[in-house]
Amino acid sequence: MKKILIVRFKQIGDSLLATPICESLKKTYPNSRIDYVVYDHIAPLFEGHPAIDNVISITKEERKNPLKYIAKVWKVTRLKYVIILGIMSTPKSELFTLLGRSAEYRIGRWKPKRGYTYTHSVREPKVSRDKVDKFLHMLKPLEDAGEKIIYDTTYRVVLNDEEKNRLRGRMMKAGVDFTRPVFAFAINSRRPEKVWNLKNMKKIIVVLLEKYNAQGIFYYSPEEKEFAKKIHSELGDREDIFSNIETKSIKELAMLLSNCDMFIGNEGGPRHISQGLDLPSFAIFSPRAEKKEWLSNANDRHRGIEPNDVIKMQNLKKENLPENIYDLITSEMVLSIVEEMVNKYVYAQK
Repeated sequence: MKKILIVRFKQIGDSLLATPICESLKKTYPNSRIDYVVYDHIAPLFEGHPAIDNVISITKEERKNPLKYIAKVWKVTRLKYVIILGIMSTPKSELFTLLGRSAEYRIGRWKPKRGYTYTHSVREPKVSRDKVDKFLHMLKPLEDAGEKIIYDTTYRVVLNDEEKNRLRGRMMKAGVDFTRPVFAFAINSRRPEKVWNLKNMKKIIVVLLEKYNAQGIFYYSPEEKEFAKKIHSELGDREDIFSNIETKSIKELAMLLSNCDMFIGNEGGPRHISQGLDLPSFAIFSPRAEKKEWLSNANDRHRGIEPNDVIKMQNLKKENLPENIYDLITSEMVLSIVEEMVNKYVYAQK
């Protein structure tokens, strides 16, 4: 049995967008064992994934304690992998290729003065469709060696019925009526620069809830709870908005999103989870998050808007741009696309 190790140290979006590597390798080597190394707080998101046989989590304590980290990597690499692929190519990820030197393929991203433990350093492609395409390029050394790689761009979040129903019951207890549309609103972001104009965000929330007799879910991490409650209060503590459904982990957030009809709001990890669940999603991209890169596998069910869309559409010159180009995205622009999606994928189904 071919043993394969994929190392991906990043947050939700990056780790999800890297799973097509696992999908492709599992299709290429159906009898292989594929282990996926990620941070512990996102590890549960990949449990039960059909293309991942074992999720290896690195705890915060292990990340901060060099001796514990080395011991963990040493223990993992004793499994004698044939392929070790480090997507980030950082000192921490390179330790896997250093201590797993028996692997025939030790593949990493090319960086200046780095990668001495690799058998193959892969440069980023000059032209790519999106992040998924870039990540899949890491498999090129295998293809160059004569392997017929079966590429698969799919990234998905897999939940069972018990998991979905657990959060559904909690949502019903909170007062959610599943005979009406349920929208998950991403009103905040872990990175402040990704937060779209709150006045515009509140406007689209009110319009969508009232026009479609819908309900809104304000989800949040523990540190974002106060923010969510504040926005709910500013909207008059509307009874059709629920800011009282707490999720204790990223896996529980995925369970909650799986019971919604659509995701709308700021680009980030939860939007990637929504797409992984194939929940219709619309994302608002900040100037620092390029839509081409992060809206991987874009299609009619998964769409978004960024300031550059407005610049191209209105043929704006540099001297005519506002100081904050994020303000180019108006509530009317967002609503015109979201309402089209709601009518096609949500309201017609209710």
